[in-house]
Amino acid sequence: MSGTSLDGVDAALVRIVRSEQDCSVQLKHFISNPYPEEVRRALLRVASGRKVAAGFISHLGILLGRLYSEAVKDVCRAAGVRLDRLDLIGSHGQTIFHQSDPGDFCGRPVASTLQIGEAAVLVEETGVTTVSDFRPGDMAAGGTGAPLIPLVDFLLFRDPRRGRVLLNLGGIANLTLLPPACGVDEIRAFDSGPGNMVIDALVRRLAADSPGFDAGGRLALSGRPIPALLESLVADPYFRRKPPKSAGREQFGEAFVERMLAASGSSGAADLVCTAAELTARTVSDAVLSHIEDSQRWDRMLVSGGGVHNAYLMQRLQDLLPTLKVAPTDSLGIPADAKEAIGFAVLANETLELAAGNVPSATGARHPAILGKVTYGRNYAGLRGIT
Repeated sequence: MSGTSLDGVDAALVRIVRSEQDCSVQLKHFISNPYPEEVRRALLRVASGRKVAAGFISHLGILLGRLYSEAVKDVCRAAGVRLDRLDLIGSHGQTIFHQSDPGDFCGRPVASTLQIGEAAVLVEETGVTTVSDFRPGDMAAGGTGAPLIPLVDFLLFRDPRRGRVLLNLGGIANLTLLPPACGVDEIRAFDSGPGNMVIDALVRRLAADSPGFDAGGRLALSGRPIPALLESLVADPYFRRKPPKSAGREQFGEAFVERMLAASGSSGAADLVCTAAELTARTVSDAVLSHIEDSQRWDRMLVSGGGVHNAYLMQRLQDLLPTLKVAPTDSLGIPADAKEAIGFAVLANETLELAAGNVPSATGARHPAILGKVTYGRNYAGLRGIT
């Protein structure tokens, strides 16, 4: 998994046991390989919408395929597991464009998404059958292509008695709401708005000696929200839209940050970063409260992603949602940093079983869809039971 924060490649080695009604996941090992700085700059250039040649994107896709292959080999080596013991790789790819609302293109309404990271390179370098490019299958069926983790949340975290809220704080904040004893068609899930994306962009602009993010939330904790600026940000039309909806750099990338900076006057870095963090906490909590009718039936919010390490965000979420226990997914056995990578391993397994991976109530798709594209590896004969 490599997400909208563009910080690197996460690789989870997992054993999956899937029955008709249940799914169990045993994490064997997890690593995170940071992107080389030159690669990160290239990805930011493309993902921010700057003009580049087709060859630039093509080369970048091949290079990412190699970096993904290295991550697969690294996680196997660290776990002491031979590469030829792998059955399947799930590779989300790196999102460089995502427009879920159809716009006019050559006289036709078109919505599209683009994830790069060539699966053929993964297969060639590992020999392992790979499922990649999950989002277009949902969008072809009329969905927004995101979020795709709700099915995984349902399989791993639903509870027969209490409702649970799952929050992933990556670059974008993704919410899954699982009512007590819910079925798949009762799941509610959507992108609430920015997670770490705006915070990270401000830190890169205003704190040159930082690692590119607000480590531990220390900068936000040292500042105070700017009230007028915060209210103007919360008024963004995206937050009033009803689900299904998904977001990315197209909504909360460089242009959004530039507008924020232009309206900030002489405010210091700490107050600006604190305002961005408060925007994330406010919009997440507002979205949760607007979808929980009976708060007594909901007992916890389980948080994953890089934002789980931001003390300001976690404390403000608990302040704004006092009836829920806000805690990392680690509390239920799934490490917060590894959850998204684990999720795409589960979705890849669903694809190989010819099972739908999307949740139409979350994405707005017309029907359940089998997701991803399968690139067969040298291990395919073994998976098929062919000798």
